[in-house]
Amino acid sequence: MIEVLVVDDDVRVADVNAAYVAKVPGFRVAAKAHSAAEALRLVEELPVDLVLLDHYLPDETGLAVVRTLRERGHQTDVIMVTAARDVATVQAAMRHGALQYLVKPFSYAGLRAKLDAYATLRRTLDGGGEAEQAEVDRIFGALSATPAPELPKGHSPTTAELVRRALMGAEGPLSAQELADRTRLSRQTAQRYLKLLERSGRVRLSLKYGDTGRPEHRYEWASRAS
Repeated sequence: MIEVLVVDDDVRVADVNAAYVAKVPGFRVAAKAHSAAEALRLVEELPVDLVLLDHYLPDETGLAVVRTLRERGHQTDVIMVTAARDVATVQAAMRHGALQYLVKPFSYAGLRAKLDAYATLRRTLDGGGEAEQAEVDRIFGALSATPAPELPKGHSPTTAELVRRALMGAEGPLSAQELADRTRLSRQTAQRYLKLLERSGRVRLSLKYGDTGRPEHRYEWASRAS
């Protein structure tokens, strides 16, 4: 079992996050903490593999907790789970060794995707030995996985993933027809999935105006466009 310390200053949020963790196979909540001092003490006292760490704590920041852990020689893995969205904080978390950064609010599916990817990463690293470039790429990319969008009945996750890959691989926004040509889907199917993914926030819509007629709708994967 992967032992997890859940750290959040809000008791109710910590309880929700702990309940999420407990639902993921292979993970167990070792303890909950509501301050930096309490978190540091529990890491010293308990076998903790992973810390789900809020940034806004009453006595110190989450980044200060990560720095102290490393100064004390603890290699405990950290996933930041916080409402802090500024780029400086995200960059500092990365530089101090946080494996991933999950922005609040998030769903159970969002957290589970990170935990499942973390479990995969641990299994890969525990295997030891040498790694070819493809394996190195897989290790470094393991935690970048994002949960598949929740799809209404009658929609295929495989098709949604096909659309995502086509948009991510494009040099710029695509029209529904261009997407259909790349994926060999019908234009109607491509349009349907693009609209669905746009409503969920995964795809960004832009308009291309020509000399005459209606503007052309063009689509880009949101994380790629940001």
